[in-house]
Amino acid sequence: MNNRRLITGLILLLSALFVAGPAAHAQLNLGRLVSGIKKAVSSFTLSDDQVVGYVHQYIEHSDSANQVLPASDPYSKRLAKITAGLKEVDGVPLNFAVYKTDDINAFACADGSVRVYTGLMDLMTDNEVLGVIGHEIGHVAHHDSRNAFKQALLNEAVRDGLASTSNTVARLTDSQLAQIGSTLVQAKYSRSQEQNADDYGYDFLKANGINPIYMAYAFQKLQTIEQQNGAQSSAITQLFSSHPDVGDRIARVIKKAQKDGFVTQNQ
Repeated sequence: MNNRRLITGLILLLSALFVAGPAAHAQLNLGRLVSGIKKAVSSFTLSDDQVVGYVHQYIEHSDSANQVLPASDPYSKRLAKITAGLKEVDGVPLNFAVYKTDDINAFACADGSVRVYTGLMDLMTDNEVLGVIGHEIGHVAHHDSRNAFKQALLNEAVRDGLASTSNTVARLTDSQLAQIGSTLVQAKYSRSQEQNADDYGYDFLKANGINPIYMAYAFQKLQTIEQQNGAQSSAITQLFSSHPDVGDRIARVIKKAQKDGFVTQNQ
């Protein structure tokens, strides 16, 4: 699969050269083309440490572009209480922060950064917030987030050619990081990846003494917003645009919880 994507990326780069026509060939920046090819190759040879380095750059950019609430803020205190005892995933230390915004969103990255929006916290109970976090951390544990970031690097390489194949992680510009972030938001996870992340979130809640049916309740609230607001729903745009068959996944979690002896809770 990786080789197929690499070949696709190279074809896109070369197609850009030939489709442009002879007049454009004289204006072609050959160095930029070669740089893009190098980046396409390096996106499949990056070490985990290099990926984390790029992800950390993105988190720095994201934190600077959003209002990060201080530890003394009530939202931050609430999140700290919700996530108490959650130290690492897949050997990666976790760090949590709250973005002050009405958008309904939460995300976790390969470097262990977890960001939760106040809009999501206003909508959900503590257990439901933990359910969403558990699902997003599941994508980190299964390397879905890491692979999505590597794909975002390839996509940007096809457009612009960013970095080298050296062991030193090249510093990306804010515009490049913003573009990569946009690609990540629109990342499409497969049905199996989503189900695996749901399963991880389910076990995550269960292991922390929380009824895992709360994850289904969190998804139900987001689905309700989608039904009420349609395509304009920020909840669906941010969290479920890449999460297909939400209704089926809700039913699957509820069925699993009932089979395990968990009872429906008052929401």
